[in-house]
Amino acid sequence: MNEAPMIKTAPYGSWKSAINAELLVEGSVRLAEASLVDGRYYWIESRPAEKGRNVLVQHCPKNGQKDLTPAPLNVRSKAHEYGGGSYLVEGNTLYFVLAEDQRIYRLKLGSSLPEAITPEGNSRYADMVLDVKRNRLICVEEEDSGHDQGVEARARIIAINLENPLAAAPTVLVEGADFYSNPALNTDCSKLSFLRWHHPNLPWDATELCLATLDGGGKIGEITQVAGGENESIFQPQWSPQDELCYVSDRNNWWNLYKLGQNTPLWEKNAEFATPQWVFGMSTYGFIGTEEILCTFTEGGRWNLALLNTRTGQHHTIPQSYCDIESLHCENGKAIMIAAGADSFPAVIDFDYPSESIEIIASSNSKALPGGLFSRAQEITYYVGSRDVHAFYYPPHNPDYSAPKGEKPPLIVFSHGGPTGATSAGLNLKVQYWTSRGFAILDVNYSGSTGYGRKYRDRLENHWGIYDVEDVCAGAETLVERGLADPERLLIKGGSAGGYTVLAALTFHNTFKAGASHYGIGELSSLAKDTHKFESRYLDKLVGPWPAAENIYHERSPINHVEKLGCPVIFFQGMEDKVVPPNQAETMVKALKERGIPVSHITFANEGHGFRSGDSIKMALEGELEFYSRIFGFPLAEAGPGITIENL
Repeated sequence: MNEAPMIKTAPYGSWKSAINAELLVEGSVRLAEASLVDGRYYWIESRPAEKGRNVLVQHCPKNGQKDLTPAPLNVRSKAHEYGGGSYLVEGNTLYFVLAEDQRIYRLKLGSSLPEAITPEGNSRYADMVLDVKRNRLICVEEEDSGHDQGVEARARIIAINLENPLAAAPTVLVEGADFYSNPALNTDCSKLSFLRWHHPNLPWDATELCLATLDGGGKIGEITQVAGGENESIFQPQWSPQDELCYVSDRNNWWNLYKLGQNTPLWEKNAEFATPQWVFGMSTYGFIGTEEILCTFTEGGRWNLALLNTRTGQHHTIPQSYCDIESLHCENGKAIMIAAGADSFPAVIDFDYPSESIEIIASSNSKALPGGLFSRAQEITYYVGSRDVHAFYYPPHNPDYSAPKGEKPPLIVFSHGGPTGATSAGLNLKVQYWTSRGFAILDVNYSGSTGYGRKYRDRLENHWGIYDVEDVCAGAETLVERGLADPERLLIKGGSAGGYTVLAALTFHNTFKAGASHYGIGELSSLAKDTHKFESRYLDKLVGPWPAAENIYHERSPINHVEKLGCPVIFFQGMEDKVVPPNQAETMVKALKERGIPVSHITFANEGHGFRSGDSIKMALEGELEFYSRIFGFPLAEAGPGITIENL
């Protein structure tokens, strides 16, 4: 007779878990930029075990899976710093952006010798489309030759002659706006659609959908703005097989699908059929038939899959187990997407229409995990005054352990980046790493997050550093009131803009007892004065126009009020970060040292904004756990990396 395993009693935070840092690195990849071309499936794998190298992978139903870009080739665009839209497959040819020099290369599939088709220089490229009629590649170019002289990067849409690409400079098709994206050609290549936007807007604030005519030689004729404008965000304009231009707009508060020439949505729904365009090449829908759209939308913080007929308006949601879906592309009754479930790793998914069957092509993690380890997200709503705030709560969970009677778990509040972004309920090992060790997690979609309509997203206008901070603090206090967290062990962590919310919450409120800032923002004015073009005017709406609102920037910057920060903090910082300069963390660390506050400062010499190397990812996780264990005095199941904590 098999005996049931004995459940051990151990303090929260000290539980031993099979979800360790090695699991996030050795068997794990990050999936992005899926596409489907001529019946073959493509996607990019970012591999921590190869120091974050991005590899383009192909899956052929007959011949299986293989890497198309051998080491050391690294496929990654740095346009807008965040990249995306970094490759295009047409026929037997791959066009891709090489990370090291940002040039576009052409590679015949099956070959390992790529050929550069853009000149050396200071340009970055993204969002490629092939003009088959004229044998040229159309894409977005971000040219940044004047940055050292304080001159902004110049954006334009260009065409590269593929007959002899380096014989002459690329042809400029469209220029004059601050930003461009999503160039797309209709069936006979006589019309070019694209998005443009202008400072101080970001693509989720106000974009313009434009339509240009092309003559026989490919010269741009009249350009007409056909949708969008002030206070309207357009997302993913796409031509249908019948040459109708479709797009997503938030003109009715929700990002819904439209067809050019119609003022009402194809499916009017209080849900979001789009997501903030932080990177190029994002896609939430595609034409899986002549009139049928396969689309994904988020409702209540969870993504769904649906079919929509553009002629009749008929629609239905497809039953499936995934709650986080992105990078959806269609071709001839098939679709590819990247999806994750509450207890399944992000995976490359094949969808077949009309059978509506789903098949996993590739998983982001090759390791097998013991059953029953995952904590499932529970959606909760709480209120800060009259504001409703949404979050996902994950209780501590490990089937091998229980806590001593009467002990309440430490709580880590997660603050997502952006701040225009959102968290999801899809399986995230960086959440499960903590819950399986006995931590409770509250992952907050604070005011300003996406997925709950434009009004919710616009709440953060002029209130960044106020509403988001109040929301994360109130979330922790709500769980304490509900008896789900130890009030003496309330923690908060976040990266980038989420790191700013962390530092502001620790500085201006007394809710949390410790925190972790991953490449977080300590001084707002530096972002206004010295950051990359894409975000250089981001704070005009979130905080106020610079320098007119300089006093507000000063008031809301934790770095200027470090005397109010009285609890331990650990900082993680990439030393090549161009978005949040390393000196922000250095200044705060120095101030905390001088005041005798426990502080740890972990730096990574070859990392930028976000960590890609496996060693960095492991150190960030294990170092943070060790920091909390030493601050709060609970034992570790396994030894930490031995971080230095000043003033402890």
